[in-house]
Amino acid sequence: MRAKLEQRSFLFMLMLVTLLFGIVLEPFWGAIFWSCAISVIFYPLQQRLSSKLGNRPNTASLLTLLASVVIVVLPVLLIAASFVQEGVAFYQRIDRGEISPARFLEEIRIAFPLLPELLERFGVDLENIRQKLAEAAVAASRLLAQKTLTAGQSTLSFIVNVVLMLYLTFFLLRDGHHLTELLVKALPLGDERERMLFRKFSEVIRATVKGNILVAMVQGALGGFIFWLLDIPSPLLWGVVMAFLSLIPAVGAGLVWLPVAIYLYAKGDWIAASILMTYGALVIGLADNVLRPLLVGRDTKLPDYVVLFSTLGGISLMGINGFVIGPLIAALFMVFWGIFMREFNFTPDRPE
Repeated sequence: MRAKLEQRSFLFMLMLVTLLFGIVLEPFWGAIFWSCAISVIFYPLQQRLSSKLGNRPNTASLLTLLASVVIVVLPVLLIAASFVQEGVAFYQRIDRGEISPARFLEEIRIAFPLLPELLERFGVDLENIRQKLAEAAVAASRLLAQKTLTAGQSTLSFIVNVVLMLYLTFFLLRDGHHLTELLVKALPLGDERERMLFRKFSEVIRATVKGNILVAMVQGALGGFIFWLLDIPSPLLWGVVMAFLSLIPAVGAGLVWLPVAIYLYAKGDWIAASILMTYGALVIGLADNVLRPLLVGRDTKLPDYVVLFSTLGGISLMGINGFVIGPLIAALFMVFWGIFMREFNFTPDRPE
């Protein structure tokens, strides 16, 4: 009796201390998650370097970390800085009245006179939409101005998180295999199941991060190029916006180039509008329809609709990190249920 009480008390304290430790690390969850993701992606490179350098794990891990900084971290930082600069300039033009979303909507209404009547049949008030767009533009400008005032604190926090992420990545690259073995020993799920779960974790992280980021880069570059070619203002800004939106499967970049093409039709620029519409559907859309299933769906072994819903749900709940965490949770959900059906959900013999 005493032994059971001691065991239960210990397990309770173990869960309590683990929960408290998780709360202590809460401000750094993003840095820890991306450190794990980068470590998983670049671990094969670290293994190759280790085999070539011999028994020098610190050197191999440091070289791998430098490669990850050059390939991933620096390009993301440069794109983010350019996006902020272009975004500030764009919203300043909105604030000065040089760009008016309400005026754009009015031009579309004039160009397509049947549109208001069609929208009214579906209960959509075009005048209300125009007013909401104007209010949203002003609110966005005001919000950006407030964010600019606190940019110093945000920048310092961001730099601290990046440094901590890189610091932890070095140790995960060097000691990741040993940490995995410790987790296998510590978790009471069965070694074979735990190794299967860790393999699935690595597969999904590699597929979603590499696949989604590659698709985002391709679609953003293609979108920014056609906007620059057609002399549409702020092509870099819209290219980065399309890259971020392309993290949403199926619809992503079309949320940018399709309304712009409609607006060009409304202005009477039929050639540019037709070029953008054709290019968006065939070229930008092709990157999503071909690359994403190959890079994400095939490696994660998830159906396209599961990838779509888990990505949207992950982003809505966890922000930008959700485009990886959502499909990861979906993949682990399917693995757990697969194990359950294979090992536990047996059918008893029926009496004849």
